Amino acid sequence: MTRSFTAIDSHTEGMPTRVITDGVGPIPGETMAQRREHFMAHMDDIRQLLVNEPRGHAAMSGAILQPPTRPDADWGVLYIEVSGCLPMCGHGTIGVATVLVETGMVEVAEPVTHVRLDTPAGLVVAEVAVSGGRAQHVTIQNVPAYAHELDASVHVPALGEVRYDLAYGGNFYAILPLDQLGIPFSHKAKNEILTAGLSVMDAINEQRRPTHVTDPAISGCKHVQFTAPGRSGSHSRNAMVIHPGWFDRSPCGTGTCARMAQLHARGDLGLDEDFVNESFIGTRFTGRLTAPTRVGTRDAVVPEVTGRAWITARSTYLLDPTDPFPRGFTL
Repeated sequence: MTRSFTAIDSHTEGMPTRVITDGVGPIPGETMAQRREHFMAHMDDIRQLLVNEPRGHAAMSGAILQPPTRPDADWGVLYIEVSGCLPMCGHGTIGVATVLVETGMVEVAEPVTHVRLDTPAGLVVAEVAVSGGRAQHVTIQNVPAYAHELDASVHVPALGEVRYDLAYGGNFYAILPLDQLGIPFSHKAKNEILTAGLSVMDAINEQRRPTHVTDPAISGCKHVQFTAPGRSGSHSRNAMVIHPGWFDRSPCGTGTCARMAQLHARGDLGLDEDFVNESFIGTRFTGRLTAPTRVGTRDAVVPEVTGRAWITARSTYLLDPTDPFPRGFTL
């Protein structure tokens, strides 16, 4: 075998996180943001091998554990998925924290273990509720979130003028009600929803491509969050369309943070109020905003998200030198 990677797979409210614990080695860079840039430029074949078919699938995501670059962190994390390398991933962080606790890769204390993660977007603290050595649920304090644009609009072929809000919660999210497009919030309409989301995404990146207010390395929109009214105790439901063409199975951690920042900017969500966000498959995260802050020149908020993850496999992924798909493949 030319390559070997050890992994612990998990899912967070339905969304996979393949946590790579060995086989990559330290990635060059003085910060996790620099390591992300180096990885994308020189090591992206590893991501493709691990998330593409036949080892992964069209909605696969994961996280590569690294030594931290800062003294106040337990581990460094690089987030990978079929669309590339994310600055931050909420469901992935919940999965990583669960794996670190249940495998003893961090010092575990009951009833709460704090896991401090060095991510490309900044320091993220995960508070893990532990009972009998098992993670019951995880609350992450995410990087500051902010509303980037409100009441923006783009022209989308076949859809016309589309109005949306754009918010940052670790990644950029275009947020708009699905009924604006006349499409039902239903699995039966999933192909229509997916096509519309990718069309809106393309239009935003062509006409109003966003760039983070303090970090120009974070730019572009790869997520479109179609919202619907909540039900049975949830405050909101979303169908999250993600580049290059799949749905988030979880309610989306960074997407929940962006959604709360958008609602706060509109005066519809206050501090310390629970916000229950439901995914396209009916699973839920509970979020809240804990404090106001600033990101560069922008008003921002400090978000928290609580969710659950479960370990599903312990695996070693191999690359045979005769394998015709050393980077996997996509259809």
